[in-house]
Amino acid sequence: MPLTTFEEEIYLRALTGRLVGKALADLGLNKVAVVASKNIICSSIATATEATFLTLSGGVTYHFLVEPGNEEEIAKRLKEFSAQTVLLQFGGETPIEETKKSFVKLLKAMAEEGVPGSLVIHVRIFAAGGLKEALEDEKVKEYLESKDVFVYTVGFDEGKVYVNKVKVPSLELVRLTEYQVTLEHADLLNRSLKDRKVTFS
Repeated sequence: MPLTTFEEEIYLRALTGRLVGKALADLGLNKVAVVASKNIICSSIATATEATFLTLSGGVTYHFLVEPGNEEEIAKRLKEFSAQTVLLQFGGETPIEETKKSFVKLLKAMAEEGVPGSLVIHVRIFAAGGLKEALEDEKVKEYLESKDVFVYTVGFDEGKVYVNKVKVPSLELVRLTEYQVTLEHADLLNRSLKDRKVTFS
């Protein structure tokens, strides 16, 4: 039984999106494409990321909504937008197998279009094997081997969010930087993703 309410799940994404937006700003970027599944939770983390990035960087971003069937259209629009980094925030309340299918289709379309920029991948779709499945396609593998790919992950016991570089195709993670989360954020992360309460001494 989940230890969080749906409201808390949305707030958790606001807190996480704030950290991801800060990480993007800290990289010195000024143009980021934020791509999310069309559901409430993914849109929550995406817009929190965008708001923080815009506030801290003074840069430019745009919110791209992916739903089954529009992946090729989104890839064309991403190529036209020509961002320095494309952030793929796939997860939320949509069933993970459906989300993974859309994620893989989008990466295939991005490879076909030759969408520029590095990629940042959301921990949920990475942990669910979305990137691993996408790399089974040779064109996607070649596409991703030619660019920088990053994923942000969570240290539940340490109360930190890590930014990692992903080695393609091995999927080995190389930790680049870390962000300390608040006690409130750590508690929500643990209750949501680990089904455990955290007692702080």
